[in-house]
Amino acid sequence: MYQTIIIGGGPSGLMAAVAASQENTNILLIEKKKGLGRKLKISGGGRCNVTNRLPYAEIIKNIPGNGKFLYSPFSLFDNESIINFFESREVKLKEEDHGRMFPISNKAQDVVDALVNTLNNNKVDVLEETTVTAITAEQDGSYTVALDNQKSYQTQSVVIATGGTSVPQTGSTGDGYKFAEALGHTITELFPTEVPITSPEPFIKSKELKGLSLKDVALSVLKKNSKTRITHQMDMIFTHFGVSGPAALRCSQFVYKEQKNQKKQDIYMELDVFPELNHDQVEQQIRGLLKEAPDKVIKNSLHGLIEERYLLFMLKQAGIDDNLTSHHLSNAKITDLVNLFKGFKFVVNGTLPLDKAFVTGGGVSLKEIHPKSMMSKISEGLFLCGEVLDIHGYTGGYNITSALVTGHVAGTSAGQYKQDQ
Repeated sequence: MYQTIIIGGGPSGLMAAVAASQENTNILLIEKKKGLGRKLKISGGGRCNVTNRLPYAEIIKNIPGNGKFLYSPFSLFDNESIINFFESREVKLKEEDHGRMFPISNKAQDVVDALVNTLNNNKVDVLEETTVTAITAEQDGSYTVALDNQKSYQTQSVVIATGGTSVPQTGSTGDGYKFAEALGHTITELFPTEVPITSPEPFIKSKELKGLSLKDVALSVLKKNSKTRITHQMDMIFTHFGVSGPAALRCSQFVYKEQKNQKKQDIYMELDVFPELNHDQVEQQIRGLLKEAPDKVIKNSLHGLIEERYLLFMLKQAGIDDNLTSHHLSNAKITDLVNLFKGFKFVVNGTLPLDKAFVTGGGVSLKEIHPKSMMSKISEGLFLCGEVLDIHGYTGGYNITSALVTGHVAGTSAGQYKQDQ
């Protein structure tokens, strides 16, 4: 009989196993793939953005999927606790833009090693390449964890840390949802977040902007009434199927939500390539460039205003012949061009599927979880953490913070759990 069995050897499962093993010696971690911490190894481009140093309120703001739930767990273990955890294990961290924390070595492997070495030191039993097929709650309050090799183990408490269904090659294929549901939990609708957006627009289909990157633009998702639902000012890239890059990834969950709200497939997005300038300032800049070179053709006069391919595309959208000189350009056409630079609207019709997403939206309903312990309100002795929960954030260390924090709280509580509570 184990005190705690943790299912899943990703960020939240590893941290849960570490925390549980600090409370009790009788801990088992089960991972279905070979090797622990597979998602950690590929996160942050192989450098592992291990947490974020922004204040709580900012972190919560960057976890649009139920981030407020984390205030309670943060009171027990937070982003500073994560930093202390790794630095006390010889993994020195450095802060980069927007509060993102990375190992000084730039090696995700160092982060994984710190967790795995702690498990080894604390004598946690680890089974790799082992698939859990079922978790059963027994009459006496214990749990039976059944494996695909016909073996099963008994445990006082169990932690589901199986991840979502994004990045399935790491082993997160949604098993935890089945286990949680079988034990009485509600799973909210699952959807891809932090995922590229698809568009049926002719200019996307013709690939005329494919591969074009735009720096520091404002990309918005529009509501039915054309008002803005959300804007993200970051870099973006046009692809052969739609738009990607940081701004698009952050907008993706709002495309999904607007499709639900508007009950239709096609949603409008809007692109402002000069977010720091108002309409008048953009117009003055255009008029200034045209005035400097009145005899040049328009595309040459405006050279350097924005990336060449986007400039030519905008001139075409405005119905301006780019081989004319500025003498032939009416005030109305200049206004059209300014309006397009400041608010080019285009149709999008969804996102790439869940298995192409960085993060899974939806999961085990948080109404059924005690935030101070991460224990189920439905099945005593069952704890849940990480991406299997209905919590999702933007990229930038927010999801990993949520995984490590909820993992630590769940593991601590499971390690301390007594059936007669």
